[in-house]
This record gives sequence, C-alpha cells and structure tokens, in this order.
Amino acid sequence: MAHIPAATLGNKNKKHFLGVPAPLGYVAGVGRGATGFTTRSDIGPARDANDVSDDRHAPPAAKRKKKEEEEEDDEDLNDSNYDEFSGYSGSLFSKDPYDKDDAEADAIYESIDKRMDEKRKEYREKRLKEDLERYRQERPKIQQQFSDLKRNLIAVSEDEWANLPEVGDSRNKKQRNPRAEKFTPLPDSVLSRNLGGEATTAIDGRSGLASMIPGVATPGMLTPSGDLDLRKIGQARNTLMNVKLSQVSDSVAGQTVVDPKGYLTDLQSMIPTYGGDINDIKKARMLLKSVRETNPYHPPAWIASARLEEVTGKLQMARNLIMRGCEQNPQSEDLWLEAARLQPPDTAKGVIAQAARRIPTSVRIWIKAADLETEPKAKRRVFRKALEHIPNSVRLWKAAVEMENPEDAKILLSRAVECCGTSVELWLALARLETYENARKVLNKAREKIPTDRQIWTTAAKLEEANGNIHMVEKIIDRALSSLSANGVEINRDQWLQEAIEAEKSGAIKCCQAIVRAVIATGIDEEDRKQTWIDDAENCAKEGAYECARAVYSYALTEFPSKKSIWLRAAYFEKNHGTRESLEALLQKAVAHCPQSEVLWLMGAKSKWLAGDVPAARGILSLAFQANPNSEDIWLAAVKLESENAEYERARRLLAKARASAPTPRVMMKSAKLEWALNNLDEALSLLEDAVRVFPEFAKLWMMKGQIEEQKDMLERAAESYNAGLRRCPNSIPLWLLLAALEEKRNLLTKARSVLERGRLKNPKNALLWLAAIRIEIRAGMKDMANTLMARALQDCPNAGELWAESIFLEARPQRKTKSVDALKKCEHDPHVLLAVSKLFWSERKLQKCRDWFNRTIKIDPDFGDAWAYFYKFELQHGTEQQQQELIERSNAAEPKHGEEWCKVSKNIANWCFKTEDVLKAVVRNLPTPI
Repeated sequence: MAHIPAATLGNKNKKHFLGVPAPLGYVAGVGRGATGFTTRSDIGPARDANDVSDDRHAPPAAKRKKKEEEEEDDEDLNDSNYDEFSGYSGSLFSKDPYDKDDAEADAIYESIDKRMDEKRKEYREKRLKEDLERYRQERPKIQQQFSDLKRNLIAVSEDEWANLPEVGDSRNKKQRNPRAEKFTPLPDSVLSRNLGGEATTAIDGRSGLASMIPGVATPGMLTPSGDLDLRKIGQARNTLMNVKLSQVSDSVAGQTVVDPKGYLTDLQSMIPTYGGDINDIKKARMLLKSVRETNPYHPPAWIASARLEEVTGKLQMARNLIMRGCEQNPQSEDLWLEAARLQPPDTAKGVIAQAARRIPTSVRIWIKAADLETEPKAKRRVFRKALEHIPNSVRLWKAAVEMENPEDAKILLSRAVECCGTSVELWLALARLETYENARKVLNKAREKIPTDRQIWTTAAKLEEANGNIHMVEKIIDRALSSLSANGVEINRDQWLQEAIEAEKSGAIKCCQAIVRAVIATGIDEEDRKQTWIDDAENCAKEGAYECARAVYSYALTEFPSKKSIWLRAAYFEKNHGTRESLEALLQKAVAHCPQSEVLWLMGAKSKWLAGDVPAARGILSLAFQANPNSEDIWLAAVKLESENAEYERARRLLAKARASAPTPRVMMKSAKLEWALNNLDEALSLLEDAVRVFPEFAKLWMMKGQIEEQKDMLERAAESYNAGLRRCPNSIPLWLLLAALEEKRNLLTKARSVLERGRLKNPKNALLWLAAIRIEIRAGMKDMANTLMARALQDCPNAGELWAESIFLEARPQRKTKSVDALKKCEHDPHVLLAVSKLFWSERKLQKCRDWFNRTIKIDPDFGDAWAYFYKFELQHGTEQQQQELIERSNAAEPKHGEEWCKVSKNIANWCFKTEDVLKAVVRNLPTPI
C-alpha cells in the first residue's frame, strides 16, 4: 500500500465553506440553539440586539422586575385598553431607541396639530364663551343674584361692622353647652327670707350657699365653728368703706380733696383713655425727660410732656409739669396758655393773671383772660386793661368794640383809629356808626391816613348812593382810580370787578355799575375786548350779579353796536334774568343796529305774541319783511302767528305768497302741514306731490306723504312713498323706521326685519335701527331673539344710551341693578340711561332717590320730553300739588321738543295746537307705571 501523505488526507476532509466569508447576518451557533458569549479578550456584542435575552442565571430581583414589566406591557396591550379611534392607550414602542428620525417626525406632527388647533381656536373660544354666557343667564350663581346687595355693603359703617354678632353668639350658648353649670350669687334679700319655713338671719357654713358669699370658706377648708350672720358681714363692710373715705378726705390739713358721694365717678374718670402700648409711653416719657433735662428752656418739650401725661390720664402730673415749665420759661406765652387750658376754670384765672403780669404785651394771653371771664362787665374790664398795655393791637380793639353798645362803640372806635391809624376795618366800622356828615369826614381822614386802599373809596361811593347823591358815585370812583394810580397802586381789573359784585350784593346798584364802567376796559388788548367782555358778563351772571352783567353788556354794545352775537347774548340774558319790558327795549335797540338779523326780529315778535299783543307782533314782522324781503324764517313766523290765533285764511294767503316768492322745502312742508291739520288731506297730498318733484332730497316731504296715505288707509301707496323716499334719502333714519312700522302693521314681520337690516347696512352703527329691530322681536314674543340682537347691538354701538336703557328692562328683576351699573359706566351722562335708572328706583319704591335721579336727568338734557313726562307722572302719584305745579312751570320754561313718547303726541297732527303743558299731560296719560 502506497503511503499517503497526511497533508493530502487533511485537504480531502476539509469543508467547502471553510475560509469563505460568513453570509450577511450569520451568528455562530444559532442554528443548534447556542447563544453567543463575551469574554474579557473579546469586548463587543456576541449576539444580535434583537435576540431574546437569557435570564436563566439572572438574580431573583432582576427576574421579578422583568416579570412586572412584562405584566405591565400585557396590561397596556390588552383589549380593555384598545379604542377603535385612538388605538392602544399606552405606547407600543416605548422600549425602542428614540433616534433623530423619531424626533423629526414628532416635530412635524406637533406643528400640524398646532396649525389645526389655531384654525379652529377663535371659533371654539367664541362658542365656549357663548355657551358659558347662556348657561349663566339660565342658571345664575348665588353670588350673581346677590351682587346688588353686595354693592350696598360699601355703605356699612365701621360701627355697624363692629356690632355684627359672631357665629354662635349668646343665642346659641344654651344649645352649645347644655350641661354647663351656672353659678349666680344670691342677694342678701333672698337669703334673709324664710328658708325652709323658719325665719333666720344666719346660714350654715357647711351648706352649699356658704360658698356663694365672698370671704366664707368652702367645705373641706378650715371654717369657723358656728353659723354665719350675713347682716353683720354687710354692716362691717359698709363701716370699713366709711373709715377709708374719712381718712382720705381729712388727709390734707382738714381740706377735703375727695367727694365721698362722687368717689366712684372720680375713679371712673381716672381710667386712662390711651389705648396704645405701655412700652411706647415709657419710651416717650424717657425721651421727653431727657429733652427737658438737656434744655430746660425749650417750651415745646414741657408742652409735649404735659400732653403725654394728659393723654394717658394723669392730669395732675400734666399740670405739675406745665407749671414747672412756666417757672423755667416765664416769657413763653405758649406755656402759659397750655397751663391755663389744663387747669380747672377757677385755677386757670389765677394762672392767666400771673401770665399777664409776666408778659403784659401778649395779645393772646389777654384774649384768653377775657374768654375765661363769664360776666360781660368783667370781660370789658379785661379788654380795657389790655388796651392800656397794648394800645396798637387791632385785634384787641375789635374784640373790645364788639362788647359795647353802639354809643360806647363809637367812642372806643374814635380812640382806636387814633391808636391804629392804618387799620381799614376800624375806619370803616367807625364810618358805619356815624351820621352821614360825620361819616364823610371819617372817610376823608381815612383816605389821608391810608391813600392806597380801594375799600375806603368804594365805601364812600356807597355812602353817597345810600343818601341819594347818585351823581357823586361816578365821580368818586373816577377819583379813586386816579388817586390810587398816583400813589403807585396797580389797578387790578379782577379785584375791582369783584368789588363791583360785592357792591351789588350790598344793594349799591349805581356803585357797581360805575365800577364796571370805570375798569372794564383796563388792561385788555384791542383784539381781545369782545371775548373778554362776554366772559366777564357770563361770570357775573353765574355769581348772581345780574346788574354787573347788564352793565358789562351795555358797555360792550356801546363799543360794538353792530355785533349781532353780543346783541343776541344780551337778549338771551334779559330773557332769562330780566323782565319783558327790558327785553323788548333791548330788542328794539338791537334791530335798529342790526336790521338784517332775523333772529332779533323774531324774538321781538314772539315776546309781543306771548304777552298777548298780536297786532304789535304783526307790526314787528311787517317791519322785518321790509328789512329782510323773502326771508323764509320771517314768512314761517308770520304763518305760525296767524295759525296760532286761528287766522287760517290769512295763514294760507301768506303761505301762497311765500311759495310764489320763496319756494323752499320748509315753506312747502308748512303749506302741506296746514292743510293736513285742517283735514284737507287731498289738498295736502297734492301739495306734497308737487313738493317731492321739486325737492326730492327733503326727507320730511316723503314722510308726510306716506303718513297722510296711511291715514287714508292707502297702505300700498304709503309703502311706495316710503321706498321712493329711501331711494332718494337713504340716510334718513325716520324713513326707515316708518317703513318698518308700516310692514309690521301689515303683519309682514319678515319684511319689517328685512327693512331694518337694509337700514343698518346703509347706516352702520345706528342705535335707533337696532332698537326698532329689538322691539319688533319683543312684540312678536321672541325674547331670546331680542336678547341676541341686543348683544349684537351693544357690540356695534357700545356707547348708545338708548340701547343700554332698553337692556336694563330686558333683564330679570334681580339682574337689573347690575345692568344699570354697567350702563352708567358706559354712558354716565346719557339722559336715556339716567331716565332708566330713575324708573328702576321707582319700581323699587325708592321715592327720594327716584326724584333725585329725575332731577339729574332733566338738568342734563332739558329738551328730553320723556323725562319730563315720567317725572310728572311720578309726582302725580307720590308728590304734592305744589311739586306738580312747580314741575309744570319748569317744563314750560324748558319747552322740550324731543323724546320717543313725547314726539308720539307732539307730532300727531291732531295735537298740532297743543302747548307744552297740554303735550305733557297727554303723554302722561299714555305712559305705563314702571314695574
């Protein structure tokens, strides 16, 4: 057998895969179930990361932890945690590594979610807010229902807060502690009665009653043997008190310092009134003591120390301290005055007398000395003694003069002006007490002594006026100005005007007028004269100085005779504060200087007409025609004058002439209105047909045409007229309202809503159109729709008083007060809101508050007729006849023209002749009482 080499056998048995690279993903031993392992020389993973871990050799704690994690995973992935929409509630991949791709994917998903959330955010928040508001309206919280009562808590005072009882006070003590024992000491009268049917005045010490008596030992302690006599105990107690009082009362050399009867009252008065910390008092005492010892000649330190003791209730110590201070500082009047204040009245007199001897030149000490005296004679004696020491004190002379009768006062003042020659008050007081001749001499002497004071001159002018020397008044004022200027006194215009106002208030009319004429032009630039004088007149009128204002207007009109604005202001001033005669005299001068001013002519004619002088009014208007031919206002005033006096044919002729010579829209409207008022409807319609062809932009013509057609039951034609007017006048709110009311009258609610919607589109942010739409829904019984419209309206017109006033009464009664507060915050000075608040107080029967708010309303807007009507109805129910009559007079003076309820009556053609009082009473008949 041939020998085969070993290397050849080795090559034959060699496997085919040896030396070949391992396939992708191959792990040695996996096929036969073996697992990889790691040695210290081979650092790195020996198996795939996805291989199942082998926990056979793991510690028990690790095995338990692994088992719990598997159970949690099973719980997360079971059927109970699965939802068809969102899947498993847990994370299926929480154990996988979170790499860069995962972070990028999460960022993308998050941005998408954020974008989708923002798209619906505004709608979602709005929807949530509406749902919340609706829920709160349907089910208000208790705190909202009591919000009006909470607001009233601001009126509760501190004392009322302090008097509020705590929870579980005395009324519940019995229930809280029913078993508590109560010990009430019995009076002697009970113990002295028959106890057990036997008369006795003693009590057994071993009994329970003995413990109720002070000083009697209780059982179980050392007690005296025998019975206790209660009467003897009481007598001994009284005897002991009398002995103590006697010892105290006789302790000072027989002088009684304690009143035995008022002993307890005195004890009560000695209780300290200071409620602060006692340590603060001690610190203050130490500090003030240090100040006194450091500088005993510092009066404020002694005063502060005395007041500290006074505050803490130690009055005697305070008196002692202040008297020591007076000894150290005998020249300090503050210390002596404080000492007199702290002492009782009798002692104070001695203290102040000592002070007057130490400081005889102190006015305050002498005044205090006079105040301490009770008898007038003693007061006079003190003042005369004081004047001997201080003859130049004006204060002392004035106080002394006040104590005397006129004759003695005259003598004193004669001496006073010698001692105090520069006191204007003393000179003027003496002049007032003297006769006319002597007063003139006194004032002349005063002018020599004090050549720079204006009051002496004005007093002299008043003196001359009071004695009938009117011609001297102007001369004295002129001399006063020249004399004061010569003595270097600046002529202050405002001060002199104030002097004129004071002169008028004292009754010196000529003096005030002379002062105004003398100083009115002083210190004013040429171009500012007119406005400055108008302001001066208005300020005088505000202060009630009507003669001064009249003098200012008179001077201004002499300087500017052709200025219509000054004539008008003067005329309105006379109308408000003057008489009819003064007004007519002024207007007569005015039209002579300003014949082209129609207003002045019309005011004169109206004044004559109101006085009942119709021919004079016609004469004024005819003169006005001559000065202002073809003037629309004068034509219409003449027509009104004739129609008010039932001269209808003359009015027709005047209107016909006016249409021929001055065909204006107002003339056409007044012509049609006259025929309509006289019930000539066809003639009125004919005039209106002609008028709307010539003046299609004048909305009132279309309104009158539609209303007359409504009156004739021609509803279709009325609707056509309103629509034609709206095509020409889309901004006329009354036209939109009339058309909507007509559609509602025809039971076409949808059409009425549509009309108002179109009106709001043409005229945005208009409160009246919103209000009409809301009321249509209320009348239709759709309150929810009305509330929705109200919310939209208040968003569109947040400051509309008409809407806020309506919204108050749309709320339920508990929420009305809260709504009214919100309305007042938005529209504090709106008459509609103020009227609504007044009606709210009326419904709550708060009558005085209601009256106050009605007065506020008509003061803010006197032209608001609804407020006058509601106020008059309120006075008819709750006021007196005098209040009702006064209100009618005030409304006649104000002549209101506007207001929803007011215009329903005043604009009704059947009431075209009504005066203000007639309209007021007619409106009141149709008004409901607020509930």
